[in-house]
Amino acid sequence: MISFLRGKVASVLPDRVIVDVGGVGFQILVSIRDAADMPPAGSEVKIHTYMSVSEDAIRLYGFLSQDDLNVYRSLISVSGVGPKAALGILGTLSANDVRFAVFSDDDKALSKAPGIGAKTAKKLILELKDKLKLEDALPGSGESLLSGGDHASSVADAELTDAVQALTALGYSNSEALRAVRKVKVTDDMQTQDILKQALKLIGL
Repeated sequence: MISFLRGKVASVLPDRVIVDVGGVGFQILVSIRDAADMPPAGSEVKIHTYMSVSEDAIRLYGFLSQDDLNVYRSLISVSGVGPKAALGILGTLSANDVRFAVFSDDDKALSKAPGIGAKTAKKLILELKDKLKLEDALPGSGESLLSGGDHASSVADAELTDAVQALTALGYSNSEALRAVRKVKVTDDMQTQDILKQALKLIGL
């Protein structure tokens, strides 16, 4: 199993990158988002990888961030979602966008990815709610959000989720809701309405 590769970028195509690791060129399939963010040829890069082994091929799928790889693993754990389809999702949505689409039941956002229809999007939402955590979308897994040094796990996932759903119900996008919630200085005694009030004050800042 190859967990990551570190080497020099040899070439970049819209759906893959060739990385020179000690004179050996590794072809790694990447999302269009990561391809666009890939450093220029000759630059050093570290790519987190997932190895897919099938009857006819061994393929490496790569990501510039560990978080994207973690979400990718969750996506391919859903039956009917293969490595290529999961890569397409992360080419359309960021890891945090996937989390917010799942927790706000936004099947339309997920179905924007190539090869993901409405039925599969609903299935993703149903199965990923137990595999993804909303607080992972927040900086430092919550420690920077909380006063007094408590961990964000002391704030119920349901309260954070309810605040996001309330914002999206008011017409804000998932990304706007994320930015607002990230700005809130959450404490362990805050309720959903407290988080929502603070987030609404911070919208657009």
